[in-house]
Amino acid sequence: MQRVTISIDEDLAERFDTLIRGSGYQSRSEAVRDLVRQAVEDQRQEDAAGDHCVANLSYIYDHHTRDLAQRLTDLGHAHHDLVVAATHVHLDHEACFESAILKGPTRDVLDYANGVRAQRGVRYGTVNLIGVKLNDHHHDRSHNHHGQAHLSPPDAEARHRAPSKGAR
Repeated sequence: MQRVTISIDEDLAERFDTLIRGSGYQSRSEAVRDLVRQAVEDQRQEDAAGDHCVANLSYIYDHHTRDLAQRLTDLGHAHHDLVVAATHVHLDHEACFESAILKGPTRDVLDYANGVRAQRGVRYGTVNLIGVKLNDHHHDRSHNHHGQAHLSPPDAEARHRAPSKGAR
């Protein structure tokens, strides 16, 4: 077994201790091991998502952190091809919540999400990712918006081939 040392501020340590006591852990080490296991499993699932995805990136950040709001805006503009929509909510005098709907190549979406979550001042970032397939089978090509490929849920192909109810 390896020993890993981390530093966290007093408030976070107290809240973590309260959490682990309420969850029945006997030590911080047991709780941290479970958190690491969960993070590794989350990464494994993201890696298995396929080539394309739709995702929701949600995070809370301290808008008083130097240049953070501008860095986040710049990241969004640099990845305008991935960001479909975003919502910004002021939680209090310091914290903001943002939720962004993303779509595109899975690796690009994850790189963008990880880049946002890694910014100093961003807290509690999560990404909910769903693997999808490219669907270029549009009945009327003139409705293919801006030359972009359509994305379909992984089971879409089976749904389109399955006979409809009542068909013989």
